[in-house]
Amino acid sequence: MKLPSSFRVLLRWLKRRLPGTLFGRSLLIIVLPVALMQIAVTYVFFDAHWQTVTARLSEGLAGDIAWAVESYKEDPTPESFAKLSQRAEESMGLSIALQPGRSLPLRRRDPPVLLEAFFAPIDRSLDRALSDRLDAPFWFDTTRYPAYVDIRIGVKGGVMRVLAPRDRAFATQGHIFVLWMTVATVLLTTVALLFIRNQVRAIERLANAAEAFGRGADVPAFKPHGAKEVRAAATAFLDMRGRIQRHIEQRTALLASVSHDLRTPLTRLKLSLALAEQNKRTADMKRDLAEMEHMVDEYLAFARGEGGEAAEVVKLRPLIEAVSEGARRLGAQVTVTADSELTANARPSALKRALANLVMNAASHGEHVEVAARRGPQGLEIVVDDDGPGIPAEQHEEAFKAFARLDESRNQNTKGVGLGLAIARDVARGHGGDIVLERSPLGGLRAVVRLPG
Repeated sequence: MKLPSSFRVLLRWLKRRLPGTLFGRSLLIIVLPVALMQIAVTYVFFDAHWQTVTARLSEGLAGDIAWAVESYKEDPTPESFAKLSQRAEESMGLSIALQPGRSLPLRRRDPPVLLEAFFAPIDRSLDRALSDRLDAPFWFDTTRYPAYVDIRIGVKGGVMRVLAPRDRAFATQGHIFVLWMTVATVLLTTVALLFIRNQVRAIERLANAAEAFGRGADVPAFKPHGAKEVRAAATAFLDMRGRIQRHIEQRTALLASVSHDLRTPLTRLKLSLALAEQNKRTADMKRDLAEMEHMVDEYLAFARGEGGEAAEVVKLRPLIEAVSEGARRLGAQVTVTADSELTANARPSALKRALANLVMNAASHGEHVEVAARRGPQGLEIVVDDDGPGIPAEQHEEAFKAFARLDESRNQNTKGVGLGLAIARDVARGHGGDIVLERSPLGGLRAVVRLPG
């Protein structure tokens, strides 16, 4: 069934405003229902209990005051009023006094702003009850005295003032109930949040370990903890890491063995050529042997990857200058633009090899090469531009595949085994970054190395 468009818009709006972290969402799942329940319970308590009790108390107080006023009207003598006052004090807890010649205040005193929402229902209940029971004008103040309610009634010749205990006018324990409920809710929610934080910490530890391992960093073994599912995921990650490391070690050992086995006959051939008569044929054979050695080195470097090299703070400009010297020896004009103090947290040899592959690749296909390094909002960027023939946009990803040979204008009469860009991207991704290819402003190819930091 297709949802209404307005409902889909609401879902998208809610999705955009949900916390992005697991802890934030868990916090929302716990706090939001508790807060809604707290609001509902408080509303029901005040609406169904507190206001009802307050209304009954106000009616009772208004009835007692009405009795006192009527009794005074029937016999306004001082002796009768004294008995009335004593009886009201003893049996009703009301303090009654006459104020001859006085008049009622013109307006009622407003409660403090912070307490207005609390006292407004009390004032309404008391005003309604007094209006129903009294025919005379009246005035009252529920906020001036902390223990009493001040009520004044206009009588013949002056004002009758009544001081009634606050618990006679409204239920005084309601706010204590709400306070205790709020404190208990906050304490229980805090305990729940601490527990959730501990569970989320186990997931964060696993995520950090997976992210570091993906960058090629050495991740020490750790003891899985947390919920059963989290422990199972951490154990599976450690097992996977072990299998991948064993596979890499076996591949490296195999390639190293193959390299060693190939170098032995190559060395014999080089020795034989050195002893043979030097002519054009032997020179061509020497070049072929040198190319074979280069291919073996490339295969071994691709299989070995970054080895176990540790990361350190590296100044980029000296590294780029060292790489650029090799390109200059090929006859390319290389321009380097980088701050002398620009640094990166990287594995020096691996990063140097990646940049060397990019710069030498650019120098092999163009006459002018520009290398620029800068720190942007997304991290470090190292840009290599050349004025060569470039690569069509649809073949940019194909160029990163191992042993890729794009037999177009860019690869005519060039040496190599098609591993340069593959090795460079592996190094960049091993640092938590990546390499992308673009069209260069110089007319050739642009390689952009992005690194974190």
